[in-house]
Order: sequence, then structure tokens, then C-alpha cells
Amino acid sequence: MSAAAAVPIRARAVQQPFDVERIRGDFPILHTRVHGHPLVYLDNAATSQKPRSVIDAIVRYYEGENANIHRGVHYLSQVATEEFEKARETVRGFVNAAQSSEIIFTRGTTEAINLVAQTYGRAHLGAGDEVLITAMEHHSNIVPWQMLCEGKGAKLRVAPINDAGELLLEEFDKLLGRRTKVVAVAHVSNALGTINPLKRMVALAHARGIPVVVDGAQAVPHLGVDVQDLDADFYAFSGHKMYGPTGIGVLYGKHALLDAMPPYQGGGDMISSVTFEKTTYNKLPHKFEAGTPDMAGVAGLKAAIDYMNGIGIAKIAGHEHDLLEYATEELGALPGVRLIGTAREKASVLSFVLDEVHPHDIGTILDQQGIAVRTGHHCAQPVMERFHIPATVRASFAVYNTKAEIDALVRGIRKVREVFA
Repeated sequence: MSAAAAVPIRARAVQQPFDVERIRGDFPILHTRVHGHPLVYLDNAATSQKPRSVIDAIVRYYEGENANIHRGVHYLSQVATEEFEKARETVRGFVNAAQSSEIIFTRGTTEAINLVAQTYGRAHLGAGDEVLITAMEHHSNIVPWQMLCEGKGAKLRVAPINDAGELLLEEFDKLLGRRTKVVAVAHVSNALGTINPLKRMVALAHARGIPVVVDGAQAVPHLGVDVQDLDADFYAFSGHKMYGPTGIGVLYGKHALLDAMPPYQGGGDMISSVTFEKTTYNKLPHKFEAGTPDMAGVAGLKAAIDYMNGIGIAKIAGHEHDLLEYATEELGALPGVRLIGTAREKASVLSFVLDEVHPHDIGTILDQQGIAVRTGHHCAQPVMERFHIPATVRASFAVYNTKAEIDALVRGIRKVREVFA
């Protein structure tokens, strides 16, 4: 793993000295004790914990701003609407979209990918056409395209990966053909931690006129993401993996593409006028935000972005990269441990197996020591098949994790070996 794996595309805030203990004080749940032990939370790729500022933002919304947005003339509705659109602008700046109308609020990455598949994909895919993904995709970036292909008589193609969990870029390039209508790829693998060469992949696809949909759920919390620099056509991510609330996410899309796409759902706020004969649709971004949105979730997402910007993306990435290198060295030295995913460019995910011990048993014993990891296929069953294993143990790191917690994980694995000796 090179240091480049953690270098953000661009810095967004004045950097302050990194003080992990101060940061840990911002997260109330980290004071929890589990089975008599201090909580060691290493399941951040599944969901991150929330700082007090995010929790307070949600409470503040319900205590002082709660009203439906966009349609009310009364004071609370106007305040709620103003704060909602301020949050959209915060998201725009965070990923450097060209305009706020390119930011669509969704329930999360999964809904955002489904939105693109069922609007852009349905309009542009026909019988015999192809969608290209990679062998490291999360189910959320496989199943929506499978469903679309089945309905359209199209074919899902898969670019392979090597034994380190890295994309075989030459094979990816070869699979881009005249029938390829969409490329859908993860920026960072949730099961392996691999950082894909996304800018190069986008350039290869665009050279053939093919749009690219990016699952950015595992990238946005850990790397600087600049959608204009990447030239991604669509980029999806979730709030709950970046210190924000559950049930809120974002789809970025280039304005021209979004403007030409049909709505995903019908209902309130996505319309300009409705008669029984004809409905005309609202302008962007509202065309894709039918019904009452998660205003409290949007407030929490804004607070999460403000929190990350306050620390600095470069410092978050650097700290997590240090943790990943330390954990890779420490766990890799343990007898019987095999690391799954050893790409040169990685984000803060460390997956492994232990000889003769099922990952679920490892996770159970670690839990008894207060250590939270994820065990299973991580919604990436094809990845497990590629490595000929049923599951892995996944430790994933965030801004509040420490080397002492990695030491606790190492001790926990030694305990597992003692139990199963």
C-alpha cells in the first residue's frame, strides 16, 4: 500500500493538528462498554458512529425547524426549506459538483444506483446491449443492473480482478465495446478496500462514449472526492457511512444527463402541474425527489460534512492510512492469518481469514471482548467466490480509531487461536 492511497483529490479546510482522543470525545457511543470491556468499534464500512454535532443537528431540526418544505408560506416551512437547500449546497461543495441542481437526495447509495438503472438505464438499454461492472462490486451495484438486463434482454459483463483484489485494467478496457451502454463501478471495494483507478476507468469509457455510474459509498468517508475532476457521470454515496444519519444519501449526476432522464417516482413536489390528462414535471433537482423528504436526515448529513471539513479530509485520510498500515503489519504477522485484498492502493478496510476457524466464530469471540467487526460475505458474494472462501472477517477503520484498538484486535485474534487450538 502506498501513501498515495490516502491522498485526497483536494483539501477543503484549514488543517488543525490531529488529536484522536479529542475526536473520540465527540462520539458519545464510544464510551459504551460491551460485556464488561470498552467498545472497540471496527465496523465502519458497514456504518460509522455519529458525533454529537450530528445528533444535535437532528434534534435541533425537530425542536425548532420541523415543517414540510418547498410548499409552505408560513415561517417554519420557509426556515426548513432554506436549511434544506443550504444542505444541498454543502453537499455540492463537498464533492465539487458544478451546480446544486446536480445533487439529488435519496435514501442512500442503493436507491441512487437503482434510480439511475431504472431511468437512464431503462431509456438507453436494449436487447443485446451490455452493462459492464467489475468482479469486486457490492450487491447494490450488481442486482439493479441484473434486473435491468433481464427486463431488456441485455447482458451483464464483468471485468476480472487479480489475486491482490486489483482490477485488471487491460481486461476492463477490452470489455468496453460498441454494445456497452453503461459502466457501473465501485470507487472503493467494501470487501477488499481496493481503490480503483477511477479517473483512468472513466477516461477509457468516455473515449467510447459510455457513461459511468460510480458507487462511492466507501470512498467519500475516506478520500477527497471531486466529481468534476473524476468526470464521473453519476456518483452515489450514503450519509451513514460518513458520520451522518441512516436513511439519507446522495446521487450526483451531470445536469444534462439528469435533465434528460424521466422521473424515478411520481408524487408531490416532483411536478409542475397535474391534470387527469397530463402531468408536467418539476425542474432539477426536485424532479427526482418525490414526496416528503428526510429533512432531519439532510440536516444531519450537512452537520456530518461540516464535521469532516472541520477536521480536514487530508488528515482523516492520513490517520486512517496509518491505521491500515499498522493493522496490516500486525495482523499479517499472526500465524494462520491470511489477508484477503492486498491491493497497492487501499482504503481503510482489512479483510482476513484464520486457518480452521469460521469467520462467524471469530466475530463471536471478539464480541465477547468488546470488539465489533463484520463477518460474512459483506454483500459481495462474487468476491468470496473469486477467493474460494465462504466469508471473511472485516475490520474497517474511521477517524476515531486508534492503534491501541488494533492492538486489542490482535490480542482478540490470539484468544481465538487459543480457543480453537
